[in-house]
Amino acid sequence: MLETSARLLRLLALLQSRRDWQGSELADELQISPRTVRRDVDRLRELGYPVNATTGSFGGYRLGAGAELPPLLLDDNEAVAVAVALRTSPVTGLEEVSLRALLKLEQVLPSRLRHRVSALQTVESVPRDSPAPAIDPELLTVLATVCRDSETIRFDYNAHDGTPSRRRVQPHRLVNWGRRWYLVAWDVDKEDWRTFRVDRITQPVPPHGPRFTPREFDATTHVASRVTSAAWRFQARVLVRAPAEAVAARINAAVGTVEAVDDSSCVLVTGADSVETLAVWIGMLGYDFDVTSPPELVEHVRTLAARYARAVED
Repeated sequence: MLETSARLLRLLALLQSRRDWQGSELADELQISPRTVRRDVDRLRELGYPVNATTGSFGGYRLGAGAELPPLLLDDNEAVAVAVALRTSPVTGLEEVSLRALLKLEQVLPSRLRHRVSALQTVESVPRDSPAPAIDPELLTVLATVCRDSETIRFDYNAHDGTPSRRRVQPHRLVNWGRRWYLVAWDVDKEDWRTFRVDRITQPVPPHGPRFTPREFDATTHVASRVTSAAWRFQARVLVRAPAEAVAARINAAVGTVEAVDDSSCVLVTGADSVETLAVWIGMLGYDFDVTSPPELVEHVRTLAARYARAVED
């Protein structure tokens, strides 16, 4: 009986890990006969799991969705990964919801996993130079839904200078970049791609507009190229004495973009909410560099240079 129960849990985990399975594939994974697979599928159905089946030479199984679907089955590593994400990386504005979900998860974890997760309580996050804007979870859900369903949406938007406007867009992707959420969308009235900060979007108007055919577009690159020069209090263009490929390999989109000058140098376009953070990022590149702006960064680098020189004086 214990062996059968363990096999059912393994079968359920397989069905949750992929959309479609052939009976022979499940039999190979579980090292049982196709007839036993059919019996185990029937047992899962009796327990309330809606396992759909198709007939024919390419027939298989698919775990369906339904109101009676029991809780999601997670293996040990998956459960710990979810707990880590909930504890250390909640979306700004969803901290309380993340905590409630974490408490529920910890209550159903076996003791061996509960000890692993409880160890995370000793982990502390390093304070950031400025708080991230809070996000309305309902708004984030609405935007994710219209992106998925390719539905036109209207909403009010406040620009960087506070100017309000009503926008009508075809949403493409939600992108999390530099502690902020952005909606990349095709602006129907302006007939061009636009990037909207989610924390500046208000009053999405239901019902949503007609469906549209999604366009091919690299939303992440678009956000990185548009936001780098505008999202931070301090922006800088730094000449780095290294090939563009080498510098690009050391940073990610949340730090900045790289523009090649020649085979041995490039310009790093970056920004931060403090010159201290900027100086740290630039210093961690491991290459010689020239800083000409902003003036606050130039002065801070001079101060650091003098401080480091004094630190190694005989």
